[in-house]
Amino acid sequence: MNIRHSALAVLVAVLWGLNFVAIDFGLHPANGNGSGGAADVPPLLFVAIRFVLVVFPGIFFVRKPDIGWKAIVGVGLFMSAGQFGLLYLGMALGMPAGLASLVLQAQVLLTVLLAARFLGERPSRRQLTGVVLGVAGLALVAVGRSLVAPVVPLMIVLAAALSWAAGNIIARKAKATSGLGLVVWSGAVVPLPLAGLSLIVDGPAAVGGTLANLQPATILSALYTAVFASLVGFGIWNRLLSLYPSSAVVPFTLLVPVVGMTAAWLLISEVPTTAELAGGLLLLGGVATAVLQRRVRPGVPVVSGERQRLGAALR
Repeated sequence: MNIRHSALAVLVAVLWGLNFVAIDFGLHPANGNGSGGAADVPPLLFVAIRFVLVVFPGIFFVRKPDIGWKAIVGVGLFMSAGQFGLLYLGMALGMPAGLASLVLQAQVLLTVLLAARFLGERPSRRQLTGVVLGVAGLALVAVGRSLVAPVVPLMIVLAAALSWAAGNIIARKAKATSGLGLVVWSGAVVPLPLAGLSLIVDGPAAVGGTLANLQPATILSALYTAVFASLVGFGIWNRLLSLYPSSAVVPFTLLVPVVGMTAAWLLISEVPTTAELAGGLLLLGGVATAVLQRRVRPGVPVVSGERQRLGAALR
């Protein structure tokens, strides 16, 4: 990846890292400082609200991406509804924001494996080494928090990671030229099904009461997650996936738990342990190994078919 696109990938990681604390504040507005006890806002309804803001009014101004409806619906179901419905549910059931930002990055390994299986993309040795280092860091941080993490929320967030990985593969295969268009139009899949599920799971009284008494923290959280995490973050993300192999883009998300855990530490007093800090450094080392490429010496021609294809796409 060139420097500009690498910088954009880092920006996405920062936006997504802060996203977890924003979600936590929105789910627990009555606490005033994030997590603590059961969620005040039904999680599936909260996701539906988020994607209403993602879709409207943008869908009237953003053109439909130049891909088929099957791909648009697939991205909406897996990258949006599945990932965030499960993530919000896990956090509502007690998954700490910082730990959630970590566990969700299991999608890195899952995406690379799914891309090898369904797209025929084989990661280079350098990228594979970086992913292995990143996963080792992920495991080290997970061990540091495993004694305080409930099992059910942990499994739900892992399922969210699998859903995100599947969405990555669909977006990569579709290769939409407009990342923003894909976010907005695929987001239209989310609100009605998740609002309907919330009515069934939480009941009309809980849904109606929440909508009638939305707290400022929930509104601000929904705006942040819709505008910065979804429209800006996934808009850039989908564009990068259309230009580069998944194994080159996905490792940048290993930065997300570093940002997420730091934000959770500073804003909601989730203090990381020594193991978590060590694991975060190992994650950064994995990202550097996976995404930093060796410089080509002047005068040495580049004949890689992949690089030639990327060069044509970037022109």
